[in-house]
Amino acid sequence: MPGVAQLSVDEMLREAEAAAKAGVGGVLLFGIPDTKDATGSSAWDDEGPVQNAVRALKTELPQLVVITDVCMCEYTDHGHCGILRDGDVDNDATLELLTKEALSHARAGADMVAPSDMMDGRVGAIRRELDHAGQPNVAILSYAAKYASVFYGPFREAAESAPREGDRRGYQMDPANADEALREVRLDIEEGADAVMVKPAGPYLDVIARVKDDTGYPVAAYQVSGEYAMIRAAAERGWLDCERAMMESLLGIRRAGADFIITYFATDAARRLDRAPGL
Repeated sequence: MPGVAQLSVDEMLREAEAAAKAGVGGVLLFGIPDTKDATGSSAWDDEGPVQNAVRALKTELPQLVVITDVCMCEYTDHGHCGILRDGDVDNDATLELLTKEALSHARAGADMVAPSDMMDGRVGAIRRELDHAGQPNVAILSYAAKYASVFYGPFREAAESAPREGDRRGYQMDPANADEALREVRLDIEEGADAVMVKPAGPYLDVIARVKDDTGYPVAAYQVSGEYAMIRAAAERGWLDCERAMMESLLGIRRAGADFIITYFATDAARRLDRAPGL
């Protein structure tokens, strides 16, 4: 995607420093390992890319909130978010791996872990493991309402995480079903989530609003790669003003009820807000 690249830890630090100077409050880390296997074992490698990035950020930029994505899809050779059994993801077997990954991130210094896999029971399993391991202050941002969306395409290419076979509709949510989002959110809150996320953001503003109104909980919204790419592509063709479209899209997400937004526009938007704080 324009303006987005895979980064080494030192390159990531430069990007993070620029974001912090612009006024961005936190970063969300994804990792791409050197090797992948059927169980995604690199996910809990204490010397893995995310773990090393967390340690570097907490040393060099301690003021930034560091959130880590907890999922298996970037680490498995088949591209699914958990262990496969006869072509299907084994929910319960995957929970053990997710807790190992989350704990490895917490020990590296993450402020918050963000399970994005959509396995049932993963928030409770991670909370119990973190508490048992002496990490009670590490918060959980749950991808509670994550839809099986076409808008993830550019990210999956960048993160090399597209499924080799099948798709993720068996464990991600049906775009036509808004009621399920409320059920999933309530379950994750009951299991101990400190904040909940709706993903994608723009096509699901109604879901963001319903989750915020129904729960009053801290709500994140993820403006995903496809949303970002559409604006950038249209701007490159001269069809719209990139900066105005960026700010209008983010304002719409905020107006719907999101307390914080994860977006590839973060640094650019922070600089724009610094020039015009009233936006």
